[in-house]
Amino acid sequence: MAIPVVYNFRSVKARWSSAIVAVVGIAGTVGVFVAMLSLARGFKATLVASGSPDNAIIMRAGATSEMTGGVTIDTVKIIQDEPGIARGKDGPLVSPEVVLVAPIPLKSTGTDANVEIRGVSKNVLEIRKNIKIVEGRMFTPGLAEIVVGKNANASYAGLTLGNTISLGSVRWKIVGIFDAGGSAFDSDVWADAHLLGPAYNRPDTFFQSVTVHLTSPSAFQQLKDAATADPRLSVDVTREIDYYSKQSSRLTTLITVLGGLVAAVMAIGAVFGALNTMYSAVAERGREIATMRALGFGGPSVVLSFVIEALLIAFIGGLVGCLAVLPLNGFTTGAMNLQTFSHVAFAFKITPELLARGIAFALVMGLVGGLLPAVRAASMPVATALREL
Repeated sequence: MAIPVVYNFRSVKARWSSAIVAVVGIAGTVGVFVAMLSLARGFKATLVASGSPDNAIIMRAGATSEMTGGVTIDTVKIIQDEPGIARGKDGPLVSPEVVLVAPIPLKSTGTDANVEIRGVSKNVLEIRKNIKIVEGRMFTPGLAEIVVGKNANASYAGLTLGNTISLGSVRWKIVGIFDAGGSAFDSDVWADAHLLGPAYNRPDTFFQSVTVHLTSPSAFQQLKDAATADPRLSVDVTREIDYYSKQSSRLTTLITVLGGLVAAVMAIGAVFGALNTMYSAVAERGREIATMRALGFGGPSVVLSFVIEALLIAFIGGLVGCLAVLPLNGFTTGAMNLQTFSHVAFAFKITPELLARGIAFALVMGLVGGLLPAVRAASMPVATALREL
């Protein structure tokens, strides 16, 4: 015979003051757990959004990131004739790019942060079609002009439309602000690649990478096979979306591991809180439990009843924790990309899947914290407890 579940609801309601400790502990643990996972999820989503299945990135063979890449103008000329590359009104959709970082103060703290400065070609907006100029205009090739991402405009001092800033040995005028659709490019500053390199004492014929727009996503393998088989080239060809996904792996792994460790430590405390709550319930309800046993409710029914009660408390705690962190969704923060050592602005990304994982984590804590007290309740001597009535 099973004990009605409504009994557990009434019991939790009657002993709410003692259950609050367990609820708060579980809520805090779930909140930290979901927040850290959403931080990692947001960073990865921002970098992955930088890539397009229609684009490929070409770097020096063996280079792990653009910062360690090196491509000469002669290589670029060979690449632009390879099969699978789309053509625009001015020729092949190929953008040889210079990538470096420069210190610019954050508005929030006044301290310098490494901002990614990217030298691009004049046809870059034909290649990265999800990027739009939302204020001002695109820079004019050959002039010391720059455009900045919307997050860079919001986060860094001096990156306002019409302002002039020093980068390298050149003073640059900010002529436009672009929207990169929530990708990492929103934290970038873009200039003419042929002017940016010399501003940092680099030849204007040397680049870190080449981004190309494909005739179709299926043309990637054709381009890769041709480029890697060409004896004049020593390059790696990667889908742009795969490149940026890999770029996010280090920091997302670090955040996930650190968040897991913090949540694990807090979970131990939350479990002890649940244990304390349920053991107190057993102590307070000894005669009540004995009465139920005398009425014919078996030991397994008592165990199940106490486990349900612990799970109910844990569910409430998990729900409170999830609701507490929900306002973080979309909140913009920043971190250093460990691959490029540049500061990237990104938003917390709380998804239904993460909330479900938070609730599941809470239920596991409730089960662990409620099982031993449940067994204790079921093993109480019925006769002894009844004599105390």
